[in-house]
Amino acid sequence: MAELSGLTAVVTGGGSGIGLATARLLAARGAAVAVLDLKLADELADEFIGLTADVTDDASVRQAVESAGMRMGGIDILVNNAGIGAAGTVADNPDDQWHHVFDVNVVGIVRVTRAALPHLRASAHAAVVNTCSIAATAGLPQRALYSATKGAVLALTLAMAADHIHEGIRVNCVNPGTADTPWVGRLLDAADDPAAERAALEARQPMGRLVSAEEVAAGIAYLASPLAGSVTGTALAIDGGMAGLRLRPRS
Repeated sequence: MAELSGLTAVVTGGGSGIGLATARLLAARGAAVAVLDLKLADELADEFIGLTADVTDDASVRQAVESAGMRMGGIDILVNNAGIGAAGTVADNPDDQWHHVFDVNVVGIVRVTRAALPHLRASAHAAVVNTCSIAATAGLPQRALYSATKGAVLALTLAMAADHIHEGIRVNCVNPGTADTPWVGRLLDAADDPAAERAALEARQPMGRLVSAEEVAAGIAYLASPLAGSVTGTALAIDGGMAGLRLRPRS
């Protein structure tokens, strides 16, 4: 499929996990892709335009986005994927961690989108896709801070969709369930019993397995493509049924 031929895309947090899977899929479907991340592996330079950027630094963001727009001749698609996690209840995370995670996960989206808006407004096919989470719509234990940021991302997505619909810019988000990504891998490695923790996370998913980065990327690619031309203000669950299904325990 080459439904993205002739289009350009910026993917933040594109150096690994969902972001890297998304960048590769967008490129495979014909888009020119620029990847923004804090650090990029040298080998990715052969696949994409790689740009170093810190989404908590407005000057860094503006410079990277402008460079991407100049090198690709515009920006049609923006994937706001950069994000970090946090574990704990409201009693566990200090104020500075709350401020930092919100700065990355929420205000980071604001900074990148704000910088990209002039390019998106000039595009005949403008789409923004934010990476949200099942944590925005379901109560998960030990994820108070992370869940709060993703709830904000969901609300922000809807507000952005309303604000920019008459400019021809569609805005949607994906809500992955627990995904098999490097961040989840680090959480498992830090657990007292990584194998038992992985089994518990898999059991929480109705399908009995974690969501793959490639499955999330497929949802992002759909929302970003002309095939979703009438889709805006939508949260696409890619969670193996976690949000909507209530299954009986297996006998």
